[in-house]
Amino acid sequence: MAGRSAVEVPGSRPGEQSSLSADGLPPLREIIDRHDLRAKRSLGQNFLLDLNLTGKIARTAGDLSQTTIIEVGPGPGGLTRALLMHGAMRVIAIERDERCLAALAEIADHYPGRLDTIPGDALKTDFQSLASGGPTRIVANLPYNIGTELLVRWLTSPLWPPFYQSMTLMFQREVAERIVAPPASDAYGRLGVLAGWRTEARIAFDVPPQAFTPAPKVTSSVVHLIPRPSPLPAEVNKLARVTEAAFGQRRKMLRQSLKGLGGERLLAAVGIDGTRRAETLSVEEFVALANAV
Repeated sequence: MAGRSAVEVPGSRPGEQSSLSADGLPPLREIIDRHDLRAKRSLGQNFLLDLNLTGKIARTAGDLSQTTIIEVGPGPGGLTRALLMHGAMRVIAIERDERCLAALAEIADHYPGRLDTIPGDALKTDFQSLASGGPTRIVANLPYNIGTELLVRWLTSPLWPPFYQSMTLMFQREVAERIVAPPASDAYGRLGVLAGWRTEARIAFDVPPQAFTPAPKVTSSVVHLIPRPSPLPAEVNKLARVTEAAFGQRRKMLRQSLKGLGGERLLAAVGIDGTRRAETLSVEEFVALANAV
């Protein structure tokens, strides 16, 4: 989903908008209509049109005053506007949909020198190079179709601590639950291991379907992740192999699911019972297995 918000004036009736929003820009619905920005399913777009929610996302990200924010999929710029209104020193927005560039240019004109828009595919973006060396945070209402892949890339950065101080990201509720899932829970899997290994992650709040245009069929959640300065040492590629094998056959005993990586011999090396299943292992145990591969 791309990040978005229309603004209602305090004291107005629900759904009633003035000619200008609280930030001095036209209401987002007007922007969407003027630029014919109908959400595209192929781009995973659902526009968030609620000032209170976009402001809440910006506040969840913390103090933005001396911070560069990297935003993926800004769409017509609702979340972008909220970030700038809440004091972001600079926002770098990566947008694939060329239809949205004119709307984002209007925001850039309104906030001179504080918004840079990069047209292009986030999956082909070198995020590390966008960080200026100062405090950087990632804040985004991620497109559904690339959100998980981007998160895994950010979690498995070869450089750690990473270039970002935190990530505040919107996902489908089901994905959010997998990110924060503890061992032995139904949602626990590869995402939970990677996020638990390298970050402290929590679900900040939920967003109902009716808050979006068009409304998705599921509830969404905002997840806030803070990198651990010194996670347990492990090679990222080995941990990825172990978790992929273990959870790829999660109903099987580990001696079977990890057979291609050494099976009983590997498990014996770290003192793990081969009859256990993947969802029962802690992050520490997965790291131990990765280091023994």
